[in-house]
Amino acid sequence: MSLVSIEDFKKLDLRTAKILEAEEIVGADRIWKLLIDVGAEKKTIVAGVKSFYSREALIGKQIVVVNNLEPAVIRGVSSQGMLLAAKNGDKTSPLLSIISPERELPSGSVVG
Repeated sequence: MSLVSIEDFKKLDLRTAKILEAEEIVGADRIWKLLIDVGAEKKTIVAGVKSFYSREALIGKQIVVVNNLEPAVIRGVSSQGMLLAAKNGDKTSPLLSIISPERELPSGSVVG
C-alpha cells in the first residue's frame, strides 16, 4: 500500500450524485452506462456493478462519485467520473456495496 499525501487527497472532488438512468452497453455483461445528476451538471459514467445491481435498484439511488476524474473511454462510452464502492476479496462469493450517504442530500454535496 502506498501512502497518499493530504495535498494529493485534496485534489479529489468527491460529490454526492443521483443515478437518473442505467443503460445496457452492447456486449458488456459486467458494466452499466449510468446518467448521474451531480447538482450543477449531469454526467455519464460507466460502472462495473452489473453483477450486483439491477437497473431498477440503481435508478434513483444516491451515490458518491469522484467528480474530477479524467474521462476514460470504456466500451466506446466516455466515462466522466467514478462511483465509489466497497468489495470483499472473496473469489467464490464476492460482495459489492455502492457507497451512499446515510441520509438523502442534495446532488452535488461535497464529500470530505
